[in-house]
Amino acid sequence: MKNFLIFILFVIVALWYGFSQNKISLPNVSIETKEQIIYDRASADLIVVELPFPGAVTGKEFSVIGKARGYWFFEASFPLELLDKDGKVLVNSFAQAESEWMTEDFIPFKGEIKVPESYIGPATLILRKDNASGLPEHDASISFPITVEY
Repeated sequence: MKNFLIFILFVIVALWYGFSQNKISLPNVSIETKEQIIYDRASADLIVVELPFPGAVTGKEFSVIGKARGYWFFEASFPLELLDKDGKVLVNSFAQAESEWMTEDFIPFKGEIKVPESYIGPATLILRKDNASGLPEHDASISFPITVEY
């Protein structure tokens, strides 16, 4: 019994050391997701996406949930796009503010994406700042890869 406890303790210490030294990785789990996010005139201080996360596998219908500064919205919403693997638009949708949006604070948002039944594969989700002026210097976006499977 004593040898068994020593063995278990050794395994726990070895796993802890391996994870702390980044020598052990979990299959199918991406820990460095920030590198997959592309910010175009944006930053995590302007918009944060909680779901789906970069690299996520989604169904044909999924929610886009997060928080953004009030000036990311116009009339309490902003555009969402889903592109296929070739960069063609699969879905145009929008995210809606879930509280008062006329502030500089973070506002929770939620949007719905419904992918065509015929599409399965890699995609890029784009969240665009609603630019009511149409001036390109006011454009901003965040994008990252996901996979549509079921």
